Amino acid sequence: MAIDTVEEITEAQVTAQDLRRAGYATPDDLWKELARRADGQLYRISLRIAGPAPGQRSVNAATCTPNRRPKIQRRLAGIDKAARRGPWTHDLLRLIHELPATAAAELAQHLGRDTQALKRDVRTLKGRSLTESLEVGHRLSVRGEALVKRAKTAANDVPDSTP
Repeated sequence: MAIDTVEEITEAQVTAQDLRRAGYATPDDLWKELARRADGQLYRISLRIAGPAPGQRSVNAATCTPNRRPKIQRRLAGIDKAARRGPWTHDLLRLIHELPATAAAELAQHLGRDTQALKRDVRTLKGRSLTESLEVGHRLSVRGEALVKRAKTAANDVPDSTP
């Protein structure tokens, strides 16, 4: 990411687009978040992707070969095990797969979660090359897609145990 502009603004200058891009569903959500923080200035910061053009996926770090899959699964299992609320990684990956380019606030509503906590979780998955940022929301990386696709295939391969 590269920073294009940093502009000090007033509360009156916050637009609906600012709210959406920051992942807030309503102005009240933003004001509640800001009320929990110390007094300070409000800024509008414009960012851009400073790597490959949007739509181009990096295959180098994003592959999920059969040899790498167990290692990725172990890392996700470790994250899930350490989570106080229980396993979450595969649920969030499936939701991003189903709803790419969806604002964090909407994803959080689907999961009954806090928006800021969900954003932290998405960054965790992104740090493992499983998701990619979009102008609004995220999508699965090549690695994330392969992982979700394999999980679906494995679920369909389970034999029916009913008599």
